[in-house]
Amino acid sequence: MITLIIGLCIFLGIHSFRIVSETGRANTQRRLGEARFKGAYSLLSIIGLVLVVYGYGWGREGQAALYEPVPGLRHLALILVPAAFVLVAAAYAPAGHIKKAVRHPMVLGTALWALGHLLSNGGMADVILFAAFFVWAVLDYLNSLGRNAPVLSEPPRVVGDVAAIAIGLVLSAIFVGGLHLWLFGVSPLA
Repeated sequence: MITLIIGLCIFLGIHSFRIVSETGRANTQRRLGEARFKGAYSLLSIIGLVLVVYGYGWGREGQAALYEPVPGLRHLALILVPAAFVLVAAAYAPAGHIKKAVRHPMVLGTALWALGHLLSNGGMADVILFAAFFVWAVLDYLNSLGRNAPVLSEPPRVVGDVAAIAIGLVLSAIFVGGLHLWLFGVSPLA
């Protein structure tokens, strides 16, 4: 479990720079230079993510149950997670109305993904992983609302929304259709 926690501290810690200190982030980036800052940020993110993946895999083996998911709420994940996929796709699709309205679709998508998994998983490793991502995403999203809205490179167009919805739903269908079971050994439909 310690590997999971260390990985979360590194991964979410580096992604919390703006939450803790926007000025500190800007000063660090200026002091290191943009290329070195992005390189260090990327390297720490990769190290943290690898530790999270391995730590979660090891932590799931024989994990204690902290709570039993409520049967009716368990299936709410089948709504929240596809919505999360759509939001994450909206972050990378051409500018659409979803991206403009939500402002930070990647972070909000992460919150929905984590919440859906918290509703359907009650094991210790599950709760540590998904609660950490949920708390981080909520804090980051609330913090981001205090900053200026991101400037879209182009006016929002319906094509961006259609692309985000199509990509999000196709990815959701792939995960529900078997990829989640293959990757994690658990079917979302079980």
